[in-house]
Amino acid sequence: MNFHVLTLFPEMIEQGINTSITGRAIEKGLISLNAINIRDYAGNKHGQVDDYPYGGGAGMVMQPGPVYRSYESVTEKIGYKPRVIYLTPQGKVFNQSMAEEFSEEEDLVFLCGHYEGIDERVLEMIVTDNVSIGDYVLTGGELPSMVMIDAISRLVPGVLNNDVSAEFESFNDNLLEYPQYTRPASFMEREVPPILLSGNHPKVEEWRRQQSILRTMERRPDLMEKAELTKQDIKFIKSLDK
Repeated sequence: MNFHVLTLFPEMIEQGINTSITGRAIEKGLISLNAINIRDYAGNKHGQVDDYPYGGGAGMVMQPGPVYRSYESVTEKIGYKPRVIYLTPQGKVFNQSMAEEFSEEEDLVFLCGHYEGIDERVLEMIVTDNVSIGDYVLTGGELPSMVMIDAISRLVPGVLNNDVSAEFESFNDNLLEYPQYTRPASFMEREVPPILLSGNHPKVEEWRRQQSILRTMERRPDLMEKAELTKQDIKFIKSLDK
């Protein structure tokens, strides 16, 4: 899978993605990162890519020309028009199901805005998806793009050492992940739940499922409306009211 990031700060993207799990995935050729500096397409010797907004107002706006030309550099390279994600607080809030959808693409372009935003005309021309990582404002789209690339990369086959782990993390079936434990079995008088030491794998899986349900009900009750529950899950939830 190939990630293309249109940005004013390519070093920030490269330093963030070329580390840890995503960095190893790049080394293995499972994903690739192409950070394009929008200033390289400014068309002037000063590398200026912003100007005052028409109609007045505070701040500056990124010009359409440099953004479009940097986008063209990607389409010319790959030979088609891919999905373009514009990172904006006005977009649909990113979630796991969106990550799964985006992971099916061969190429994804992330457009990182700055200042007071980007000229609306070029957004209308190239953007296919407006996406936010939360209801707050950041200084630019670089951090949101890295968040999304990380989440999407984990779903690319081979990126995780244990591919099965991606299926059982938080938000699987819209439930939060169950609590995890490791050695030592006793830590400052706190014990690992005995069921995890029993060796009874069916009972362990049942306990973990129940813990996922309990944790979701406690911490993210809003997710329960969309949770994919089995008959056994429903029976367990009903038993909690007794």
